[in-house]
Amino acid sequence: MSHTQLPDEYYKLLEELQAVDFVLVELTLYLDTHPNDMQALQQFNQYAAYSKQLRQTFEAKFGMLTQYGGSFADANWSWGTAPWPWQV
Repeated sequence: MSHTQLPDEYYKLLEELQAVDFVLVELTLYLDTHPNDMQALQQFNQYAAYSKQLRQTFEAKFGMLTQYGGSFADANWSWGTAPWPWQV
């Protein structure tokens, strides 16, 4: 698919995904220092679900994307507590 043949929906969905993933990065940084903020945890999970939905829609129409933020947070904000890949 060449650049000039991509439909407007491609760019719209991609821009929306980028915005949602940015929110997930910001919430991740916030939750790293405020792990007990239940409202932020709820927002993270809502945006993670929305990101997954948008990604599935995009991938069904235009092919696979790299995934970030597809996992839901637990009530203890346990992201980052497991060993990092270079630690195992």
